[in-house]
Amino acid sequence: MKKFLSMLLALTLVLFAFTAIAESVNPDDIPDEIVAEDGKYELAFVTDVGQLKDKSFNQGTWNGVKSYAAANGLTYKYYQPANGDQATDDDRYDAMKAACEGGAKVVVCAGFLQEAALRKAAETYPDTKFVFIDGYPIDLENVAPIAFKEEQSGYLAGYAIVKDGFTKIGFMGGGGGTNPACCRYGYGFAQGVSAAAKEMGITVELKYSWQYGASFSASPELQTMAQGWYENGTEIIFACGGSMFSSIVSAASANDLFVVGVDVDQSYESETVVTSALKGLVNATSWAIGKFYAGEWDEVGNIATSLGANDDAVGLPTDTWSLESYTIEEYEALLASIKDGTVVIDDTVLEADAIVNAGLENVEIIYE
Repeated sequence: MKKFLSMLLALTLVLFAFTAIAESVNPDDIPDEIVAEDGKYELAFVTDVGQLKDKSFNQGTWNGVKSYAAANGLTYKYYQPANGDQATDDDRYDAMKAACEGGAKVVVCAGFLQEAALRKAAETYPDTKFVFIDGYPIDLENVAPIAFKEEQSGYLAGYAIVKDGFTKIGFMGGGGGTNPACCRYGYGFAQGVSAAAKEMGITVELKYSWQYGASFSASPELQTMAQGWYENGTEIIFACGGSMFSSIVSAASANDLFVVGVDVDQSYESETVVTSALKGLVNATSWAIGKFYAGEWDEVGNIATSLGANDDAVGLPTDTWSLESYTIEEYEALLASIKDGTVVIDDTVLEADAIVNAGLENVEIIYE
């Protein structure tokens, strides 16, 4: 009961945090590297696979660490596991160990692949707090798992682009079809596409693939595949996987076609981006770190916190989208329907090709 009440209180406070207007400097303007006079860094970030500056998941989470540190006069440092997208659990643990021994009081770890290393690090350094972004409880009180309802954000994006007139759509996801966050994004996106198509009385095409996305990295192979999709009629692709974004954008640019971004507002990176499926990485990361400094860690430690529409933690960037037919008023009405439960989105993690048998109406699924 205590855990349940703590979770309710935590989510109430999250709602307040996500509805507040940020007054801080743009986190991208905060330096990525600083020099601590004593060589110790109080806040640390251990990256997921892919680059720190992936313009997506890693960068959004890192911006949350920097934002909190800058606002509170704290030292900070990022640690990238050795061997890049081939990093092992030992590589991840070594990065966490370096962070802890380098003075970190709070270590933020991004991505579900961190679990094994994070468990070992949290047990080895019980006085250090760990924030597990895109994570889940691992039965350790010094680990705060923060997840998101990506299916809601994906649904909003899929629904919006069909309402805007797109009928030949693509989804390219990261993690090889096993990453829970990307799977929720993808299935939510497909559900939104289906719902809008059904309302409009049309059938749309949805190409769906996890190829070349296992490492979330850009690659010539991924760009070639996206190029082929665009050349064969696909009008817009949901680029759902960190640095994969740059390969898909390159293909879109070459064909004067379009992209849906992910995690953060990626319209600033390319004119091809029509909208982005957002989750509040910056605010959620800052909020979770703040729980430690406020003496409220027991509200998040080993508690499953999942942030969604009712926390204003997912959505679309209405200030920057380039949708032409779908209006902000229509979007706000749909978002309200999700918040009040009128629209219910299935949050099942459909891995690999399971989307083919999901029973979606008014959608022709082409799995590659």
